[in-house]
Amino acid sequence: MTAIPAVTAHDGLTLPVIGFGTCRLNGAAGADTIARANDHGYALLDSAFNYENEGAAGRGVRASGHDRAELVVTSKLPGRHHAYDEARVTIEESVHRTGLDYLDLDLYLIHWPNPRVDRYVDAWRALLDARESGLVKAIGVCNFLPEHLERLQAETGVLPSVNQIELHPFFPQTDALAYHAEHGILTEAWSPLGRGNDLLRHPVITGIARDHEATPGQVVLVWAMARGAIPLPKASSEARQIENLEAVDLELSPDEVAALTALGRPDGRTYGQDPASYEGF
Repeated sequence: MTAIPAVTAHDGLTLPVIGFGTCRLNGAAGADTIARANDHGYALLDSAFNYENEGAAGRGVRASGHDRAELVVTSKLPGRHHAYDEARVTIEESVHRTGLDYLDLDLYLIHWPNPRVDRYVDAWRALLDARESGLVKAIGVCNFLPEHLERLQAETGVLPSVNQIELHPFFPQTDALAYHAEHGILTEAWSPLGRGNDLLRHPVITGIARDHEATPGQVVLVWAMARGAIPLPKASSEARQIENLEAVDLELSPDEVAALTALGRPDGRTYGQDPASYEGF
């Protein structure tokens, strides 16, 4: 089993440098896939209320041979439940769905800030209270811009442990990474391998992969880790799960990291989901 290094947030939360995404892994088949991923060594599992697979995630964890105490099970609050009372009930429902009895949910995130609705501070207060009561162990956010993070700190005095954002070579998020590093916020990367685009066929990426006798996917994952992000790739096949995890054994030169970062584009978001205006419910 590949040894996975870890990184630590400002509040002491420690996460492995690579995790496992579960979007569209549902039902019994999804649970089996998640169990295999845990058995191969993935200790950070990323689910969400809106993925409709918290039950599959919990079943996969229970079916795996991985020590539950060593796993970080994550879920996320949907935008339609940002109001404080709704958020508290939704967090409880997430815990019930997973059916896990050890720290229930280790990490709970707000999925999108939805600034036009402007209830994300209420939602954050609900997460703070859920942590205080022991319902969840650690809390964070997804897709928050620095202005959203600064408002959380100004109004509650507490910054998230984690901000999960879209990050890949076409959208390298250099400014966000710098902001997070300055404030001790861990950066998780969703869609680190792109979604239905030509990222893994780009000649710069395939060329570096050939030089390292690696796959393009491994190169992109180790690039994210080298820049301080925690990629969350999803993989249904056992071979791909292992392949992605083995990316931690690769090392890119500073010039190679810079060459991949230089692939960034102003319109690099895969589906244009800008948190300043995009609403996720």
